[in-house]
Amino acid sequence: MASHKRPARKPRQAYHHGNLRRALLDEALAIIRVEGVSGVKLREIGARIGVSRTALYRHFADKDALLAAVSTEGFRTLRQELTSAWRAEGRADDAFRAMGVAYVRFAVANPSHYRVMFGGALASETPDPELAAEGEGAFRALVDALVELQRDGMIRGDDPMLMATYVWSLVHGMAMLAIDGRLHQQGAVEGLLQYAFDRLRTGIAASPGVDSTPARST
Repeated sequence: MASHKRPARKPRQAYHHGNLRRALLDEALAIIRVEGVSGVKLREIGARIGVSRTALYRHFADKDALLAAVSTEGFRTLRQELTSAWRAEGRADDAFRAMGVAYVRFAVANPSHYRVMFGGALASETPDPELAAEGEGAFRALVDALVELQRDGMIRGDDPMLMATYVWSLVHGMAMLAIDGRLHQQGAVEGLLQYAFDRLRTGIAASPGVDSTPARST
């Protein structure tokens, strides 16, 4: 009698050759998009792409190491997009607005990265050096832009670190609303961005007769 036993089911994404580290990151990002960060389980990811535990742990010792890599990649990409926007628009007023737009668009295009970057998902108390450097680099891109605008007399001479934190708080809030689906109307994100940066720019603009020399950070 012929056997009707079904063949063994292959992993959803059978991994053969190539960049295993990239494949693991991509699978983690796909899971985060659907299930959230809590859905990430290192062994399950290895099983889904069909690799042994030995091969898996060769790249990431644990879940924290995988999430740190996701976050590091996110901050690196964000930094590159911010600096590209700043330079492409002439390093002046329009460039500052372009940086804000680039920030929110990055979050919308990369929600899985963004949730790991700012969601407090990492349990390790020892910061990953590469992650710390990339996170600082992304924030520094904003600080440096503000300092340059201050030197050109375009914005207030307040503490640039404090001002950068204020600007980041604003764009971060818009980014979270966007990726959480709270801005449903067509064009709502772009409209909010335009309004927010018009008001922000007015708020930090240099006043006539007021020194706009950058204040020293504390």
